[in-house]
Amino acid sequence: MNKRNIILDCDPGHDDAIAIMLAGKSDLINLLGITVVGGNQTLEKTGRNTLNLCQYLDIDVPVCLGSANPLVKILEVCPQIHGESGLDGFDFPDLTIDYHNQNGINFIVETILKSKEKVTVVTTGPMTNLALAIRLEPKIMDNIDEVLLMGGSYTNGNVTPAAEFNIYSDPEAAFIVFNSGLPVKMFGLDVTRKVMVYESVIERMEKLNNKASLLFSKLMKVFNENQYRTFGLEAGPLHDPLPIAYLLDESVVELSWVHCDIDISRGDSYGRTNCDIFDYMKLPKNTFVATKVDVNKYWDIIEQGIKNYN
Repeated sequence: MNKRNIILDCDPGHDDAIAIMLAGKSDLINLLGITVVGGNQTLEKTGRNTLNLCQYLDIDVPVCLGSANPLVKILEVCPQIHGESGLDGFDFPDLTIDYHNQNGINFIVETILKSKEKVTVVTTGPMTNLALAIRLEPKIMDNIDEVLLMGGSYTNGNVTPAAEFNIYSDPEAAFIVFNSGLPVKMFGLDVTRKVMVYESVIERMEKLNNKASLLFSKLMKVFNENQYRTFGLEAGPLHDPLPIAYLLDESVVELSWVHCDIDISRGDSYGRTNCDIFDYMKLPKNTFVATKVDVNKYWDIIEQGIKNYN
């Protein structure tokens, strides 16, 4: 089977860290590079977290800093879940690697234009970098296979009753991507809230006893503590690896083809992904939305991802 060429755009973040881990050593993914955006924490912190993860996991790909701020609104970070560092809970060795010498938006544009095969873009944070790349050079859309994102919800949000964090962090960027005409697949809270990192999951991964399992265990324990403190949840939902898991085994989710609008009205539902699941409006469909997830298969994929670091 041919490897999928992907660019991973992220804002690490505990769950982003596991997405990077999952993509970094897979036989099915050709990770062309990682672009970083401000989101879960400031760009300075999410960028450093990405370098730390790549060095620790020996993932040798370009890491590029993208946009520090959303297109329109003010950056709102999430220390209550991810801590002051954005990745609290693990002591990384001193950094000896550095960023690629190219801005993240330019890296997306040039990498996609130069690629002989189409590129899949996976976003697990605000969609600012991809939106700016599309605006900077619309020709990249001809060589993008599809866009997979962790974000949104067709039910309830997690920062407001309406909006999920990644979309709420830059609704205007999401609006650009969702209305670009590109194939978009959305993996939202409706499914990611079902993949909870219970203590039994942590214990299962700890038994693998390698550096990736150690990273998983330490990060997820802090992640769970913060989820309990903030939301009263007994375990945290591991959101961001789901699009990567889908690339490795599409049967892990079921998708519905729907019309989706991004609310950029700045009203009470600002940042909502309005998905017409029941096709009330009979509008042109533009988004595949994940509606079901095979939880057992998901954890099997995560386990194999950790085993890849043996």
